[in-house]
Amino acid sequence: MKKISTITLTLLSTLTFSQVSQATTVTGAGASFPQPIYVQWAMDYKAETGNQINYQSIGSSGGVKQIISGTVDFGASDSPMKEEDLTKNNLIQFPTVIGGVVPIINVEGIKAGELKLTGELLADIYLGKITRWNDEKIKQLNPSASLPDAPITTVFRSDGSGTSFIFTHYLSQVSPDWKEKVGAANTVKWPTSASGAAGKGNEGVSIYVGRVKNSIGYVEYAYAKQNKMTYIQLQNAAGNFVLPSQENFAAAANVDWTKAKGFNLVLTNQPAANAWPLAAATFILVPKNGADKQRSETVLDFFNWAYQKGNEQAQKLDYVPLPDAVKELVRTEWKKVNK
Repeated sequence: MKKISTITLTLLSTLTFSQVSQATTVTGAGASFPQPIYVQWAMDYKAETGNQINYQSIGSSGGVKQIISGTVDFGASDSPMKEEDLTKNNLIQFPTVIGGVVPIINVEGIKAGELKLTGELLADIYLGKITRWNDEKIKQLNPSASLPDAPITTVFRSDGSGTSFIFTHYLSQVSPDWKEKVGAANTVKWPTSASGAAGKGNEGVSIYVGRVKNSIGYVEYAYAKQNKMTYIQLQNAAGNFVLPSQENFAAAANVDWTKAKGFNLVLTNQPAANAWPLAAATFILVPKNGADKQRSETVLDFFNWAYQKGNEQAQKLDYVPLPDAVKELVRTEWKKVNK
């Protein structure tokens, strides 16, 4: 399995925040969902500043634990923290980009985007109620597909994961059985754990699905594309079968962010006609009163720069930049830091 490594990101401190006269080192940890774009943004900053961030992709639960314990300057999580928990831990929270979680499969003869599943069928596969690819319910949706008479191997996250939260939150919305028996969380007791496989991070799940024939897993879309994984069509809340795409992620994110206290907003199963049902925002957690004011300012400088100049790179990696109006809401939230 691919080991998680510390990724050094160089940051540019500019714009509305005070300039940092000397190089500053900032540490962060958490979600693997946004790792590709954070790395790309870092490459763009490298030629412009001596500031750097050491970011560890350790999963959302790890990022939350570390920011609460004060061992990092920011935490990254795909599952938003509730307002009362933000208050309790003296944190602010804000989104950075929008993306999507996608189910991926390794079934011979099936190409990317060909197989159709409903949310209910996806839940039944992970509940262990549907165990073979040629199950009649799957065949009815895919009459022209050559589906093997082979057992389905489910792949899931071994670490506390915001990607798992998004996936299980969606399954809880579309399957009463899943909601009752499993629920939604960063870490759940997987019903198919005895016959399935667990991977650490999006990287680990991608590796397992790529190696294990007749398997199914779930990863962030950029990982699926970078690793040329076979993703599926999924039926959305409007009843339409849709493919993961920037356009369909954006359709799911067309909501009123002003009603989400502390930006606590989950974008799964939105009603728009072309909404991808597993769309998600990814979030940053920052202390209101950090141990070092200069490092706190550098963190905000970094994300402010990204808001202004990082959109193109985000789109190249199949993320959706935040709307300008949402960015302004976030900048207002930043005023609570070091005040």
